[in-house]
Amino acid sequence: MRLLLDTHAFLWWVFADPKLSRRARIAIDNDGENEVFVSAASAWEIATKHRIGKLPDARVVADDISGTVAAEGFAELTISVRHAQHAGNLGGHHKDPFDRLLISQAMLEDMALVSNERAFDAYGVKRLW
Repeated sequence: MRLLLDTHAFLWWVFADPKLSRRARIAIDNDGENEVFVSAASAWEIATKHRIGKLPDARVVADDISGTVAAEGFAELTISVRHAQHAGNLGGHHKDPFDRLLISQAMLEDMALVSNERAFDAYGVKRLW
């Protein structure tokens, strides 16, 4: 299975935070059976939120997001024009641009989105938690 980590799932994995569900932890740590991706949207979100003080404890990740992704054995997922257009055209009331990009990427790339965000279900995205 191809997994796309929501930003919080990525950070909770990196910091071994118990808020990451058992099901998500097992899917991520499955000895390479699943492909795990981190979106450029999450890099943007982490860098932005660290800079404005919303993620003060994430400095080690924010300083080298690409290196952290690689160290965890995950793959980077770039944002394409197609992803951005799809995110911009998504209906619904969810306004967070980071989440809209992740939803679009998961849908267009046929990935399960690893997230605790139940609001994503309204978009028909495959969500694993």
